[in-house]
Amino acid sequence: MPKLVLALASPTLDKLLSASVIMTGAAADDMEIEVFVLVNAGHAFKKGAKIAQMSDQTQTTDEFKAELARLNSPGWLEMFEMAKDLTDVTIHICSLAGKIAHAEKMEDFIDIVDDICGIGEYIESVQSADVNLFI
Repeated sequence: MPKLVLALASPTLDKLLSASVIMTGAAADDMEIEVFVLVNAGHAFKKGAKIAQMSDQTQTTDEFKAELARLNSPGWLEMFEMAKDLTDVTIHICSLAGKIAHAEKMEDFIDIVDDICGIGEYIESVQSADVNLFI
């Protein structure tokens, strides 16, 4: 089975949605997927987190969400869950991302998170990946 490794470093709505679209495409293609949540992206995976910003300010977050609703598009979290339902997806929170988000235990994160790891696991995973993306 081909393998996609996705490093997610940004907690902004546009980046989370981009990652989820790539993941569902890879899942539909029956790829194994490993997501490594790095740096500031840990905030998005904390229980109760609210995604309040966009990195590209051509639209406000509210305008972007309205456009997704108009298109009847699922949100990023729903798409992460869909990918997990379709194929083997593992979501790792790198320990530094957890510390930055003030969340260091599994119970601090939403249910789709599989584990907390060190950056060495990301480096090792990339070495066996067919595709490696950094968002």
